[in-house]
Amino acid sequence: MTDIVNTAQAEAWNGYEGEHWATHDDRFDAVNGGFNEFVLNAAAIGETDRVLDIGCGNGQLTRLAAARAPKGRVSGVDLSGPMLATARARAGAEGLGNLTFEQGDAQVFPFEPGSFDVALSRFGVMFFADPVAAFANVHRALSPAGRLAFLCMTELQGTDLGSVLAAMEPHVPRPTGADGTGPTSFADPVRTRAVLSGAGFTGIDCTRVEADQIWGADLEDATAFMADWGPVKHHLTLADPETAAKARAALTAALRPFAQADAVRLRGTAWLVTARKS
Repeated sequence: MTDIVNTAQAEAWNGYEGEHWATHDDRFDAVNGGFNEFVLNAAAIGETDRVLDIGCGNGQLTRLAAARAPKGRVSGVDLSGPMLATARARAGAEGLGNLTFEQGDAQVFPFEPGSFDVALSRFGVMFFADPVAAFANVHRALSPAGRLAFLCMTELQGTDLGSVLAAMEPHVPRPTGADGTGPTSFADPVRTRAVLSGAGFTGIDCTRVEADQIWGADLEDATAFMADWGPVKHHLTLADPETAAKARAALTAALRPFAQADAVRLRGTAWLVTARKS
């Protein structure tokens, strides 16, 4: 494993959070997979392209990118050992030979300059310790005509997920923090453009996109899954049993309007961000 500067995130993603995502990769892909086509199409991956997946996690997007670059190569980089183990297993089962996975911190990873034509990410860029330095490192890794495409979270206020998490706030703190921090650190396109331009990128564009996110097969299943999601589980564990039970009941009630015959679906929102090296 290469040097790590984002130690807090490395600890989380190699602990409970990473284990939970690695164990339930199919479920988290059901939550986030509806956004795949947006970023893949924006990246315009050619069959010979060299592709970097930043914060690749369990590797679904990496594998899809590899299928679009059969004569190229794809590299996924992530902090999480547990998730990378899942990514390698899934790629092996699919017989994909044009991709590799590396454990490391994209902010300081020793990419060879100009070694990629495309860099992409699906919700893997929001937690950099120093985002300008991280994207500058990605910028150096791209070829002169290189391009960047990634998805990041919007603000939560006014969204389906935001309403569900807000329902628990009378009992436990909001698990994702205030808008503009943590997972919503790139919720403001003005900040996103400032970070990317500071890292050397040009032609920066932010487009709001939407997709269905499946959180469970039914209400009970979705409640249990969301309650075990790292940020929510953390606050439920810190609360006393009575308060935790009230928060969980509020979660169930908030999810109920989204329960359909075959699944619990929330309408998710994201920023699709694209940019060029030069």
